[in-house]
Amino acid sequence: MSEYYDGVLDEVMERVRPYIGAGTVADYIPQLAKVDPEQFGFTMATVGGDLHSIGSATTRFSMQSITKVFTLALVMGRSDHNVWARVHREPSGNAFNSLYQLEFENGIARNPFINPGAIVVTDQLLNDTGDAFTALRDLLREETGSPDLDTDHRTAASELATGDRNRALAYLMSGFDNMLEPVPEVLDHYVRQCAITISCEELALAGLLLARHGRRADGTSLLDQGQARRIMALMLTCGTYDAAGEFAYRIGLPCKSGVGGGILAIVPGRYSLAAWGPGLGEKGNSVSAALALEAFTDITGFSVF
Repeated sequence: MSEYYDGVLDEVMERVRPYIGAGTVADYIPQLAKVDPEQFGFTMATVGGDLHSIGSATTRFSMQSITKVFTLALVMGRSDHNVWARVHREPSGNAFNSLYQLEFENGIARNPFINPGAIVVTDQLLNDTGDAFTALRDLLREETGSPDLDTDHRTAASELATGDRNRALAYLMSGFDNMLEPVPEVLDHYVRQCAITISCEELALAGLLLARHGRRADGTSLLDQGQARRIMALMLTCGTYDAAGEFAYRIGLPCKSGVGGGILAIVPGRYSLAAWGPGLGEKGNSVSAALALEAFTDITGFSVF
């Protein structure tokens, strides 16, 4: 079986190679603007924990919005009934940091994977645990087996310094009584979460939490099967900014992307896939990572459809 996986990944690399470096790095976050775009990594983790990788799969990159999957899992494992009164579950059809849509809908974000919704989820996790950042970091350390996994403080500082739009979103929600904790404290935890760095191999291991339907690496359950299924449904419909329909059409798997260039994808019950390429397309998703996932599903035929 290992030879089969190696052959699949070799073909993925051949298809992606001409596009490595394509796209534009996320230059609106100063630290991310410094990342070399000529990098690419891909890892497939089986539900048994075996890893198969190509490219720069051990190079760490900024998780950014991919962390939203794991903060949501932590909240749903504790207070699922509370958070859905504060954030909806519909695709937005607008920019991930739209103020207009939030104002029009009375401070309730469309879904937990756009910025206002993710800020609400972090707010809920902070209220639940007293330390949202540490709760997320500890989960990722335990699922990846990497005790040194942590935030990049320079990236967090640069995001906080340039994060006026996020502050505006959070204060607007506070004005609609949709924040539990002080806005500055919530945003501090939020940007430190987003600035966690991770490799493709580590991300694929973390994603097995969903591939195993909510069961953790130590065999305990963070989520029940229904909760894991619902998170993956949100990844499919809302996980790639305003390109979710295109991703469903081209890839056919639940995906969550981040502007650090990473994409996490899940083949439920089988695999967790992590792809990374810093160059982003016009919708904010990695060009090479998306092509790698499309190649993988074309070659293997794996899809949720």
